[in-house]
Amino acid sequence: MLFTVSAALLFGVALALMLRFGAVSYSGAIVAALFGFYLASTGIAPSVNHAITALFHSLAHLR
Repeated sequence: MLFTVSAALLFGVALALMLRFGAVSYSGAIVAALFGFYLASTGIAPSVNHAITALFHSLAHLR
C-alpha cells in the first residue's frame, strides 16, 4: 500500500515531538527551518523541496 503525506505535516509533527520531549538541538533547528520553508512557501522553498526530494530518491535507491 502506497500513500503520500505532506512534507509540511511530517516536519510539523517532528518539530512538535521534539519540542514536547525537550530534544531540540541542532537537528531540531534543521527540522524547524525545513518546516518553515515548506509552510511559508517562500521563493527558496522550491529549491529546498527539490533538494529534499533528491535526497529521498537517493536514499530509496541505496538498498
